[in-house]
Amino acid sequence: MQESHNILDEDLSGLKPAEWQTRLTAVTEELGMFQPLGPKHCATFVDQGDTLLVSFETVQGIHNLSKRAQPLGFEMVRSEGWSHLCLISSGDTWFRDDRVFGFFDQLIDDGFFDEFEKVIFYGAGPCGYSAAAFSVAAPGATVVAIQPQATLDPRMTEWDDRFSDMRRISFTDRYGYAPDMLDAANQAFILYDPYEQLDAMHAALFNRKNVSRLRVPNLGGAVQTRLLEMKALFPLLSMVEEEQLTEVNFARLLRARRNNGPYLRALLSQLEQKKRPFLQALLCQNVLSRMHGPRFRKHLHALEKRAETGEFKLPQASGDQTEQSA
Repeated sequence: MQESHNILDEDLSGLKPAEWQTRLTAVTEELGMFQPLGPKHCATFVDQGDTLLVSFETVQGIHNLSKRAQPLGFEMVRSEGWSHLCLISSGDTWFRDDRVFGFFDQLIDDGFFDEFEKVIFYGAGPCGYSAAAFSVAAPGATVVAIQPQATLDPRMTEWDDRFSDMRRISFTDRYGYAPDMLDAANQAFILYDPYEQLDAMHAALFNRKNVSRLRVPNLGGAVQTRLLEMKALFPLLSMVEEEQLTEVNFARLLRARRNNGPYLRALLSQLEQKKRPFLQALLCQNVLSRMHGPRFRKHLHALEKRAETGEFKLPQASGDQTEQSA
């Protein structure tokens, strides 16, 4: 196991694309498997423990989110001893490719997923769609999908104008409509910010008895990034594996957002839009009592001037009162 960790500790950042793929191929073939799946996709497998994490990631996301330019699942291999199957795409493809379909067909025929006690599918955004859609290949799996699209079929989601270049791609054939593909899952967790309207509309389509929709207000359009900043993503996956991801435990995990700058700024912006100066002042006082925040100090000074005119009464500075407004 220690030798495996040493291999997985290799820093792949700073490499040119061809060099990066060569080194990733060498690392994963040493510990399991690397398989190209056409010009835009590939699969890696690290064979370690009885829990299998199946993650869907993009080359660009790997480089942006990992200091070592490694797939996110490598962290769970190192810390938890899990096995890891990673489907990687060049750009956002939603993995709508016959070679990818065929790869999962072969895994099913080989009984690959039956070799593991627990299987977790994970992805975010277009990769969240893929995690849900391809989970049907492993009945009984658990799915964690962050801001997933349900489909890009214009007959279903013509209201989503973000991905017009994907309209010519079929989402109605195999592994197509993601909510339907979850019917065989043991449980699925859909994370989304309810204030991101299009994400929330997609989340509403994942209405199944085995689906829990977990709201993450004010984490914005990059929920996965925020969770990584808060060091909450990997503990969340561990909770899933331990079957401990309840709404209460999830809320406790999200308390880390109290120290996340983007979240706090988004919350302040929302309170501004709602014209709630008292709660704005309460938030600023709370933030400044715990951390350095020039923007919040400046905003609080402006609120103090407004309060002097009698527009509203400032709250008395106290500790931890604004979380309820999140």
